[in-house]
Amino acid sequence: MLKKFSVFCATLLLAGAASAGEDLLSFGLNCNNGVFTPKVLQVPAGKKFKLEIHNVGTEAIEFESKQLRKEKALSPGGTSFVVIYPLQPGEYKYFDDFHISVGQGSIVAQ
Repeated sequence: MLKKFSVFCATLLLAGAASAGEDLLSFGLNCNNGVFTPKVLQVPAGKKFKLEIHNVGTEAIEFESKQLRKEKALSPGGTSFVVIYPLQPGEYKYFDDFHISVGQGSIVAQ
């Protein structure tokens, strides 16, 4: 009986973990030598999401947002991601720390 109960609990945990992973929204952000595309990224407020960052340029970049407390350095051709926890409605600025003059953008949560 205890073995059946343990198997049942493990099945529930795995099913819950699988569905939790499926619920994570994903948004892409390209950076080409400091220029972000899109410059303004629209996301739903109150939802956790994954931001996939792709360095499509020939120079290293550093995605950074002081408001979001996120930072990610990428070599040319590199790809990585950051997980953003649910945001209040508003605008959250980000920039490329290696290309400050051109590397600016924002995430707008609505």
